[in-house]
Amino acid sequence: MNEIRFRLRPPAKQHADVRMPERGKRPRVAEVLALAIGFDDLIRRGLARDHADLARLGCISKERISQIMRLLWLAPDIQQEILTLPRTPRGRFQVGEVALRKVASMRLWSEQRVAWCRLLASGDAT
Repeated sequence: MNEIRFRLRPPAKQHADVRMPERGKRPRVAEVLALAIGFDDLIRRGLARDHADLARLGCISKERISQIMRLLWLAPDIQQEILTLPRTPRGRFQVGEVALRKVASMRLWSEQRVAWCRLLASGDAT
């Protein structure tokens, strides 16, 4: 009996500029913030009129849309940091959405930055 071996993928070429894809899960807060940015874009382009329209399109409640959109109140540098968070190989990211919404509810970006740094330093915010 003969044995036949198949290669499902061609051997990877070793290039200095090619990176292996990161493993693990993208932090949930980054996904929700990206969703908020996408929703905002839909409204700005006129594809959705308001939060109620987004709720109908997404089959979720208006309250949940409001919670998601509240993340847009974060300081731009905090948003950028969240969107570029590394993937988490195991478990959840240390900062949860509820804690992040509390930071977003602060009126001054300077206060938000202090609260964000505290959250990251505490390591157990949910």
